[in-house]
Amino acid sequence: MAAIQSDPEIIGEKNPKFNLAMESHKASIVAVGKALSSPVRIDILNLIKAKPMSLQEISRLLKIPLSSTAMHIRCLEAARLIITENQPGIHGSMRVCMCYFISFHLDVYDTDIDTVDHSFLYEMPIGNYYSFDVVPTCGLAGVDGVIDSFDTPVSFYSAERHTAQLIWFNQGFLEYRFPNKVNTLLALKELSFTLELCSEAPGYSEDWPSDITFLINEHEVGTFTSPGDFGVRRGRLTPDTWPMGRTQYGLLTTISLRPDGSYINEALVNSKTTLNNAELDSHPYISFKICIKPDAANLGGINIFGEKYGDYPQGICMRIVY
Repeated sequence: MAAIQSDPEIIGEKNPKFNLAMESHKASIVAVGKALSSPVRIDILNLIKAKPMSLQEISRLLKIPLSSTAMHIRCLEAARLIITENQPGIHGSMRVCMCYFISFHLDVYDTDIDTVDHSFLYEMPIGNYYSFDVVPTCGLAGVDGVIDSFDTPVSFYSAERHTAQLIWFNQGFLEYRFPNKVNTLLALKELSFTLELCSEAPGYSEDWPSDITFLINEHEVGTFTSPGDFGVRRGRLTPDTWPMGRTQYGLLTTISLRPDGSYINEALVNSKTTLNNAELDSHPYISFKICIKPDAANLGGINIFGEKYGDYPQGICMRIVY
């Protein structure tokens, strides 16, 4: 949503709409609220909405002192509801007031919400993890190849980690923290995370099952068993700097919370963790954790793909549906 405009290039040209969002324009909303809190100031706006008027004309028509008129005008100016300029008058210059808007619109929820399917989408680069605890084999790669070194958790502290487009580890977890964009005034239908992933085998192996567990706000959602580590062909996006004979692409996987439970790829996997008990209003962030448990039945590691590796041009996408 655009912020309130600065002074127009041509004095007197109206800003047709004030478009304000509660989340990002708090100061402007407070100023507008203060300006509209007085019946006198609303009367002033009604007077000058059709044509500019001087302070003296407004004072005379509303039968209020000139000093009070000037005070009300300053308040309306501060809110950018009117603009003023000095113009020549009979006895020197006079201050003329002009209405600067036609309509006012206030959004009470984030305006990035799609108006067609009532959803909000936020994409997180895979290198922007908040915390981790990984066991080799492990590593990170960018478009130019391996970041830092193979098979050491030290690489996960690299300053270049934000450029990662492929991350792999044998056991442990990565935690991502997404900004909490859930609006509690709206009826929440679904919260989902989508990412491309596969197992982690030496080189690659199409038959290499791995149990990958997901948590949202530390509540276990469910476990997805990846069938293998895919490398028989090059990933559609995987750069030439990443050699064949290694992991190339994964499976696009969606983890969802709904009112009746948790879903992985549209299959209900857990009726205990739901939208209602995932504590979505407890933090300014939403935690999404990807785990390979040490006691997993299929201990086969994980590869996570970014927007420039694999088959799908995306990082980890959080979607909120109302």
